[in-house]
Amino acid sequence: MNGGEIIGLLGMLLLVSSWVPQTVETVRKRHCPLNLEFVIIYVLAASLLTIYSWIIGDWIFFTLNFLSAFQSGINLVVKLMEK
Repeated sequence: MNGGEIIGLLGMLLLVSSWVPQTVETVRKRHCPLNLEFVIIYVLAASLLTIYSWIIGDWIFFTLNFLSAFQSGINLVVKLMEK
């Protein structure tokens, strides 16, 4: 693993971990305080970036976007169940 990959891995871990408290709170309270339009756009964008990173073969970018799409997807499901 080279220096660039280590920096990318650290960035990925920090970015993905930023969603963890929100996702845990959303699941625990069964309420998502986030704006619905924001969550929809975020899930769509992260999903498309997941596909793109798979195509280009970047495993750090793929993991980051997959986990971001997954966690924001949980928030989206809870938000939609509120309605």
